[in-house]
Amino acid sequence: MRAILLAGLLTIGSSAAALAAPPAISTVSVAIGPELQAKAETYGQRDLDTLAADLKRTVERAIANGDQVGPSGGELRLVLADAKPNRPTFAQLGHTPGLSMESFGVGGALIEGELVKADGTTEPVRYSWFETDIRQAHYQSTWGDADLTFELFADRLAHGRIYERR
Repeated sequence: MRAILLAGLLTIGSSAAALAAPPAISTVSVAIGPELQAKAETYGQRDLDTLAADLKRTVERAIANGDQVGPSGGELRLVLADAKPNRPTFAQLGHTPGLSMESFGVGGALIEGELVKADGTTEPVRYSWFETDIRQAHYQSTWGDADLTFELFADRLAHGRIYERR
């Protein structure tokens, strides 16, 4: 009797978890938002393109390793709306005398977009994280906090927690 009850509870629990999980995502696209694109001359277009590629790669890797279930065919359309480096980019070093790679500050990123599900419905996606403690920035790479933002976003997305924080 206990075995049947336990089996029933496990079945209900796994069904509820499957329904609560996000749909599987087949494609991920990343664009650079207009406000960030306006900073291309300051940061350098190469750096912005590299950031967009890093965000896409990070999200795809997390989705492949995450708890994604459900029908495939969903499309995640992301916009890298803003990003702030921890250290001067190559372009900034070239444009601004007095900057060095020893210069540092707080950084982070803002990600917006939408999840287009297989049935055509959409869900808005928004995630941002910017460091607030300058003491943490001293040891970061040029885009260290932006990379951390990508990792945090991808982990939440892959495990169905992206809708917790908007």
